[in-house]
Amino acid sequence: MLVERGLQVMNVEVVGAAYAIASNYLRRSGVIADNFVTEDRLLGLIVQMFRRGEFNKLRLANKAIARFEAGERAW
Repeated sequence: MLVERGLQVMNVEVVGAAYAIASNYLRRSGVIADNFVTEDRLLGLIVQMFRRGEFNKLRLANKAIARFEAGERAW
């Protein structure tokens, strides 16, 4: 499904799948709390990379995990 945001179009499935993969890994490794609250910083990193042209969900998840663990901020 594509969602139009202003002039940009975002593939929600790719971003959602990348977030699910990354958050699952980070929860299982104990980096983030094991609850159903969205980790905004992680989602921001994924959206930022998606907007820069990364569309592969596994690559998005792996890069987001690395950047999240390194303490980077989105935007």
